[in-house]
Amino acid sequence: MPDRPTQILEAAARLIARRGVRGLRVEEVSAEAGVSTALIYYHFKDRAGLLRRTLEFISRRAVRYTDAALEASDDPRTQLTEMLLLELQDTPHVRENSAAWGELRATAVFDPDLRELLAAATREWIDDLAHLIRQAQAVDTVDRPGRETDPYDAAERLTALVEGLSERWLSGTTSLQRAHELLRGAIEAEV
Repeated sequence: MPDRPTQILEAAARLIARRGVRGLRVEEVSAEAGVSTALIYYHFKDRAGLLRRTLEFISRRAVRYTDAALEASDDPRTQLTEMLLLELQDTPHVRENSAAWGELRATAVFDPDLRELLAAATREWIDDLAHLIRQAQAVDTVDRPGRETDPYDAAERLTALVEGLSERWLSGTTSLQRAHELLRGAIEAEV
């Protein structure tokens, strides 16, 4: 059984994924988590604090399932590919994370505090991928001489693609298989 704050964050992520952020009420999170609203205010201070911590929770949960790629191989290109493909998998947590991330991103358009948090989380994701891209390029210099793609730029383009493919996949406008094909092609073109 998760601790109370985790239980609350899981409930908030589920509700955000299903209904979005704009209409999210602390009372709904309390009912979903099976706790009192007072307990939510005790742990998170206010709705904004709950949203901030939910974003952090979603980011940490994504790191847990994508880090499996680092253990699967020693090859940085394989690690990069698998890490990005793990962002698009048909499991409840990944679907929920992807949907909630998209909802938080959409809400950040109107919420400067949330915008800053999302920007920081996105920069961290881009930095991690840029590091892997640099490693892959170092290995690939023998196979692909003269390739001069900036790792940070490539990572930024790839993360934007993952977010867009995720939205299309979740909305049913692109199949998961097609999203994986497009992502593999983009990695090949970028790295």
